[in-house]
Amino acid sequence: MTSSSAPRMHTYRRTSSPRSPTSTGELFTPAHEENVRFIHDTWLCVLRDIKSLQNGERGPQEYVEKNPNPHLHSFTPFDLGDLKKRNTESS
Repeated sequence: MTSSSAPRMHTYRRTSSPRSPTSTGELFTPAHEENVRFIHDTWLCVLRDIKSLQNGERGPQEYVEKNPNPHLHSFTPFDLGDLKKRNTESS
């Protein structure tokens, strides 16, 4: 196992692809879709880097609050798109 003392540098490149149709009829601008795709692809790179780190290597680090907000203790993540879909169907 070899390890280098130099930090790894990543260059994340924006990609573009054809617009995907939405089932809800919402129209997103090409810039919006490009930004979402960029964030998604970059996040996948971060997750891959976290999993591939070897002992002693420095890389992405997960932020954990030292004093978590007690009001958020029972918070569970949810899909905003699904929530919006349910709200528009019930209207």
